[in-house]
Amino acid sequence: MSDFIKHECGIAMLRLLKPVQFYTKKYGTSLYGLNKMYLLLEKQHNRGQDGVGLANVKLDVSAGKRYISRKRSIATNPIQDVFKQINRRFVDLQKTNPEKLQDPIWLKENLPFTGELFLGHLRYGTYGENTIEQCHPFLRQNNWKTRNLVLAGNFNMTNVEELFDQLVELGQHPKQMSDTVTILEKIGHFLDEANTRIYSKHKSKCDKKEITKKIEQELDVQDILAHSAKHWDGGYVMCGMIGHGDAFALRDPNAIRPAYYYQDEEIVVVASERPVIQTAFNVKATKIKEIKRGHALIIKKEGQVLEKKIKKPQARKACSF
Repeated sequence: MSDFIKHECGIAMLRLLKPVQFYTKKYGTSLYGLNKMYLLLEKQHNRGQDGVGLANVKLDVSAGKRYISRKRSIATNPIQDVFKQINRRFVDLQKTNPEKLQDPIWLKENLPFTGELFLGHLRYGTYGENTIEQCHPFLRQNNWKTRNLVLAGNFNMTNVEELFDQLVELGQHPKQMSDTVTILEKIGHFLDEANTRIYSKHKSKCDKKEITKKIEQELDVQDILAHSAKHWDGGYVMCGMIGHGDAFALRDPNAIRPAYYYQDEEIVVVASERPVIQTAFNVKATKIKEIKRGHALIIKKEGQVLEKKIKKPQARKACSF
């Protein structure tokens, strides 16, 4: 690596593994996931005060219903500002129709940030101006669920120009020369290729709605990430959500950027700091694992959790920030 690795941002990802009504019944609130995301971000707010973003993906909603939501802020207190904006709808509902706040199915169908998959980011600016456009998560949108990509990360790529040139060689026209845009579009390129390949495989024997389900089932996130990360050089933890519900957290092969996770029957959570998970979910440190060097934690839509090698692990060079 040729450049100095700069300071770190913070990430938090949460997947609810049970139906949304489970959490309302057990914990007495339909906003369990949202409340936990606030804790995960607030407990590591030291990792970035330049901006905050939060995105949510809902699983299996009806056609015509929004299933990806995002809020970002560069306000003086961005965590509080983001959640104030998000919670405004729930505050209004409490005043007008409070019983609906205890109806998780209704909330999921009608209000944003009530789905099963969350991705949050705390920005410590290392590139560009401090504008809302620089705040993660970033979206790559499409009318096919399985081509939608939400991405946030703690990273500093040292070969951005090379990665940019590779996108141009693929025929793309990147809108910006930044590590975030190049990474988003590189993963998006191989995500598109995987969609096309699976579609072509089934188009002669399935109708189009059936093919959509086949794509959801057969998308190989490990393969997509392996192709995408082939030429990445730098320290990184990439967290992503695909529109239909697959998710991943990928760590660089030198473990420069930190990434920890915890899993039980109810949730899978990823964060930049181990104590954050301990506090937010009241679990012992021994229960929390570190994502291995060059590996990705992959959470499939059906709830299967896998840790897969993406790049060959190298000498450990963890940053002390």
